[in-house]
Amino acid sequence: MSDRPKHAVVLLSGGADSATCLAIAVSRGFAVHALSFDYGQRNRCELEAAKKIAAQQNCRDHRIFRLDLSLWGGSALTDKNIPVPETRAVGIPVTYVPARNLVFLSLAAAWGETLGARHIFIGVNSVDYSNYPDCRAQFIESFRKTVTLGTRSADEGWSWSVETPLQDLSKAEIVRLGTGLGVDYAQTVSCYSPDGSGRACGKCASCRLRRAGFIEAGLADPTRYYG
Repeated sequence: MSDRPKHAVVLLSGGADSATCLAIAVSRGFAVHALSFDYGQRNRCELEAAKKIAAQQNCRDHRIFRLDLSLWGGSALTDKNIPVPETRAVGIPVTYVPARNLVFLSLAAAWGETLGARHIFIGVNSVDYSNYPDCRAQFIESFRKTVTLGTRSADEGWSWSVETPLQDLSKAEIVRLGTGLGVDYAQTVSCYSPDGSGRACGKCASCRLRRAGFIEAGLADPTRYYG
């Protein structure tokens, strides 16, 4: 029996959920290759956060892939003309970036093929973000089937595993779990409107959800706020 580690590509945005997902992959013994995206997002400091998190978790590798989804906008995260909301929306919110996870997962699979990594980890969550269509369990399973058919796995008889360990957890459960795994949440950036140094506004929907999670978990909130 081989003692070689299994390899995994982990999508790492720099936020609390992706940092927790990364720590879970590490705790499961995977050789982790972290993948972040410079996709034209207004929140640039999350990429610096991702670098710090990847280093803290001793990732085998960390790549930042550059593409510009702001070319067509359509989201408050990529278009400066769309205000960032301070309350949770009914329906799909303006912070949804069109097809973002579909694009990111496809690129993760492309890198995974070259690495021999058959596991992809993504920190999607349908409890807190049920209105994002690309975070739903049905989408993840559909992608797993599609990528298995559309890569060399179709001819070589193996299938991809798309891991979503946070899928059914509340924010409180996520930060509790991550804290137990040593995640330094002070380094993560979840805010939709952070300042240049990565401090959070404390007012946007993401900040409110994150703060409530720490309160419900009974943990001190290490988030740096400017608001």
